[in-house]
Amino acid sequence: MLTLITGAVQDRSARGIAAAVSRLITAGRLPAGIRLPTVRSVAGELGVSPTTVSEAWRSLIHAGAIQTRGRSGTYVSGPLPPRERLRYTQLGSGHVTLPRDLSTGVPDPALLPDLSESLHRIGDGRWAGSYLDAPVLPELEALLRRRWPFPPERLTVVDGAMDALDRIAGATLRFGDHVLVENPAFAPLLDLLQAVGATVIGVPMDDEGLDPVALRQMLRDYRPVALFLQPRAQNPTGTSMSQARALALADILLEVPNLLVVEDDHAGDIASAPPVSIGRHLGDRTVHVSSFSKSHGPDLRLAAIGGPAHVVDAVADRRLLGPGWSSRLLQGVLLDLLTDSGAIDQVAAARAAYAARRAALLAALHARGVTATAADGINLWMTVPDQQNALVVLAACGVAAAPGAPFCVTPLSDDHLRITAGLVSGGYDELADVLASAALGNSRGSGRRGLGHPHGWR
Repeated sequence: MLTLITGAVQDRSARGIAAAVSRLITAGRLPAGIRLPTVRSVAGELGVSPTTVSEAWRSLIHAGAIQTRGRSGTYVSGPLPPRERLRYTQLGSGHVTLPRDLSTGVPDPALLPDLSESLHRIGDGRWAGSYLDAPVLPELEALLRRRWPFPPERLTVVDGAMDALDRIAGATLRFGDHVLVENPAFAPLLDLLQAVGATVIGVPMDDEGLDPVALRQMLRDYRPVALFLQPRAQNPTGTSMSQARALALADILLEVPNLLVVEDDHAGDIASAPPVSIGRHLGDRTVHVSSFSKSHGPDLRLAAIGGPAHVVDAVADRRLLGPGWSSRLLQGVLLDLLTDSGAIDQVAAARAAYAARRAALLAALHARGVTATAADGINLWMTVPDQQNALVVLAACGVAAAPGAPFCVTPLSDDHLRITAGLVSGGYDELADVLASAALGNSRGSGRRGLGHPHGWR
């Protein structure tokens, strides 16, 4: 087996070794359950440092291709990990139905704009088009360009923010690439990056966004190829990046001219903070994603991607081999919603309502001595002494929340829960009493912290 592995390696970097072993596993030449040679034996045969092979092994572990069994050695993994191990499946209340589910992170349906008039106005089928029409309605593209936080070289529309991130990652990332993200970060994004085999490094945050000092150090330590972040209403913390912080980060990123910045503006028009983007300073290598799910309706399944041509064109060209385009009928609905005064007023009212709900719940929690943040968006990030105990306490009171661990690349100094404050339209004192009972407990349970972040993530 040692000869099989070393014979397949053409590039003796850590990334090249990981890619070669990955190809052998995919081809079935390294079957599931087989024990791999030791790091030292592979390193000796290839004439490289054991550290290089160890880094390759870590990349394969992150991607789920191999697994360590302590002193027994390292083995090729079996089938893909069960669904229950994915981070996003750990966020909800599972099979237990509770009277009040605040784990979802979804918008309040009552605050979404009424689609009936828009559907009526476009109901004559004039948006249906043909296979030969442009993927994006010209009128919608023109409107999106006017709304964009910086002038994008190219712009296209896809089926929601996660579809956008998936397609950008597929077009730009390779197995073993080092990628920076916020810590904590949006849990499904971490699942996505793990699925493509990226080595993920978490960058600490403060109340203005990414920590500049930590970012500069991680750029020097890991030489990443991409940075993924949420500029407004960050999920789960609610943090919005300030304009000054965006400029400071852009100055630091000048040190790595080949790094791609990917921004997920998932909250869109319900965010209270003004639009902000590193693309205003680094437009030639910033890809900005603007989603309309939380503001105008999740089932519209629409988000726009704007940025440098080499990325957006790669996404659009690859998409032509699959779905081709996002429904022009739904694009017509979105165009109508973005230009109709009544729909614009409804979204503005929703933005104000979410801000009021966050403020009311946060004030009630702070009055009870609970540490929490909810600066923007629809979520509240609450510190608890023990995640598992807190979830049990809330469940006993009929309340479901999302655990904080799946959002963490590496564990934070405290445990947290994410509460969907946007779904709370009243009874703030009563709910705050329940949340405080979970947040102010003194005992720490025996459950492991940080479940869901793979070994070796930084």
